[in-house]
Amino acid sequence: MPTLYFCQPHAKNQGILRAVLSVNECERVVSQHPATYVGEQFPKLGSEQAAANDFAVLNLPPNEAPAGWRPGYYRLDSDLTKLNESLLALSR
Repeated sequence: MPTLYFCQPHAKNQGILRAVLSVNECERVVSQHPATYVGEQFPKLGSEQAAANDFAVLNLPPNEAPAGWRPGYYRLDSDLTKLNESLLALSR
């Protein structure tokens, strides 16, 4: 299943699991918060990124990536508060 992590570089947070999503839920979130493919490995935060903005990382496992999506990791640069609101709305 797709997983979503919140990353906070200023706190040296490499990523905290925030949600496990169904493919349908994943597509709903990405429709509101565009994602950029970043590769097959979880992005690493270097020291030069210490002042970088918070962001989220979406993982699409190889055997569970929706049609038209590459398996791997995607970065979502949306405000984490707004992203969290979108996640909470999925359960309503």
